[in-house]
Amino acid sequence: MEPILEVKNLSKYYKNKKVIDNINIKVFKGDIYGFIGPNGAGKTTTIKTILRLLKPSSGEVFIGGKNVFKSGENNPSDIGAMIDYPSFYNNLSGYKNLMLYANVLNLSKERVYEVLELVKLMDDKDKKVSNYSMGMKQRLAVARAFLSKPRIVILDEPTNGLDPEGVRDMRNLINKLARENGTTFIYCSHILNEVQNICNRVAMINKGRIIIEDSMENMLKSANSLEDYFMKAVGL
Repeated sequence: MEPILEVKNLSKYYKNKKVIDNINIKVFKGDIYGFIGPNGAGKTTTIKTILRLLKPSSGEVFIGGKNVFKSGENNPSDIGAMIDYPSFYNNLSGYKNLMLYANVLNLSKERVYEVLELVKLMDDKDKKVSNYSMGMKQRLAVARAFLSKPRIVILDEPTNGLDPEGVRDMRNLINKLARENGTTFIYCSHILNEVQNICNRVAMINKGRIIIEDSMENMLKSANSLEDYFMKAVGL
């Protein structure tokens, strides 16, 4: 099976300091792919390079077999993303926030309604975002990531600040979209228990290098939990 996303020999330097070092990962259609590692390990730099927000010092990124850094071969709608804390215009409604992005992408208001329905925010679409709970803002960020009908969605710490019910709702939403829409997810999180509960494949990065990439099933054959496996992998 050909990967929908492949990262080959990716490295990035800042002032002669190597932040990521020869990264190689493969993500397949329908994966919920966990990307984990400690702070400063290189997760964010890798993700921003995949999103073309950073240019690599060396290496390549392929989506659907096409090199995203070659002119004319990339499609901005291939990837949607929710990175860092979701930022919106708090004085506008959820609907109007999404319409701003839809207009940039030349998408219809019907598509905005579709994604609001998808994340169960239609009943709250006319509320100002300043009146949204943290969970509602996270779901609105997922809706924004889905506007262009991307094949791949990158979620960076999607359960940050959520209560247990909000975490469960986010997990159910991701599983539903992967199952029913065939969407591929890259799920970045510090919460290893949550990664264990939702992801089918995982890559671990430490000190800028991928130290393991495997199925969750194989990892749990040799450890009681993903946390135990990670600790063994980094020698703790």
